Amino acid sequence: MPGSVPRIVMKFGGTSVGDIERIKAVAERVKKQKETGCDVLVVVSAMAGETNKLVGFCDALSELHDPCEYDSIVATGEQVTSGLLAIALQKLGVNARSFAGWQVPIRTDSQHGKASLDTIDGARLLGCMAEGIVPVVAGFQGVGPDGRVTTLGRGGSDTSAVALAAAVKADRCDIYTDVDGIYTTDPRIVAKARKLEKITYEEMLELASVGAKVLQTRSVGLAMREGVRVQVLSSFVDGPALVEGKLPGSLVVDEDEIVEKKLVTGIAYSRDEAKLSIRRIPDRPGIAAAIFGPLSEANVNVDMIVQSTGADGTTNMTFTTSKTDLPRAISTLESVQASVEYEELVTDADVVKISVVGVGMRSHAGVASTMFRTLSERSINIQVISTSEIKVSVLVAAEYAELAVRALHTAYGLDNV
Repeated sequence: MPGSVPRIVMKFGGTSVGDIERIKAVAERVKKQKETGCDVLVVVSAMAGETNKLVGFCDALSELHDPCEYDSIVATGEQVTSGLLAIALQKLGVNARSFAGWQVPIRTDSQHGKASLDTIDGARLLGCMAEGIVPVVAGFQGVGPDGRVTTLGRGGSDTSAVALAAAVKADRCDIYTDVDGIYTTDPRIVAKARKLEKITYEEMLELASVGAKVLQTRSVGLAMREGVRVQVLSSFVDGPALVEGKLPGSLVVDEDEIVEKKLVTGIAYSRDEAKLSIRRIPDRPGIAAAIFGPLSEANVNVDMIVQSTGADGTTNMTFTTSKTDLPRAISTLESVQASVEYEELVTDADVVKISVVGVGMRSHAGVASTMFRTLSERSINIQVISTSEIKVSVLVAAEYAELAVRALHTAYGLDNV
């Protein structure tokens, strides 16, 4: 970090700024951070429920609304919050100024509703901080090549915060939410789940991709590419900035910052899964392309895939997609039945994906066998398996979700403090 003054980006989600009292509390927190001698930049989401209300207005007028106008409407939620927080800070004697995305500017492509970031010019924000002003930036939004407002889609405010942290070369990006950090698994399921002091970008990326909802995959991927250190912590828990030299939340960092790499860092689960099995398909070259090509064209995201060949020369194909994509997947596969010549399509939405993640898997064998043995001992049948370098995922019946997570948390020694 150039210069001697630490620079922190503070991002507050919708529940953190859900009403005027919470906005006042956020302003107090920002003031305390500013008083430590840091340069501070704040990024905010819309107040909880506001974006859904604005989307509802659009849908009520037209289900096929103009995406350009849709962005103009839904982006106002964050602009309201940023202005209110700036006023709250000014009331506390903190010099603050709100910014819409186009005023920074945060430049994106022209894909309204799901725009991708292009460039961010941080000069104006850096100038404000140099003058002692706290910029309060509306997250989730930018400006397209045509000068129109764009929105970044799901997780857009987190993505905005990480991108802004990279643009101003911040020491850290603090994501304030309704949880106090990243846990080894969902504490609502496993009472012995432990908060992690640090986790690698890769581990967090895998956990986010398989169901952990603390951070969105897109923001983690951007943090990893840009080398932005991200801290997850709660807006609702007051405490010292440092406890025994440690930050109060969970840090997402480069692997080099973690000395002791655990075999398994965390266990995630996703209930948003549906399984499709296409049975008795002629086993010939190009059959996979004939199935998955049309699915791709229909914007159906496919995850776990298993192919098996029968003794009669036919093949079976099983794969998963999200529950929301299931109707479109069924319709697409039925439309290609004549050309693919499959005999039967069977679907099951009563499934859950369980994943174990850890960078320690790279150098240790036996992670998968421990998972399979643990589930077998509890009579949990594995339907589909997929792996990556630091992840093993299985698909099981939804009724076993909590039992599987608890059993695996214990099997990998994550219960131990």
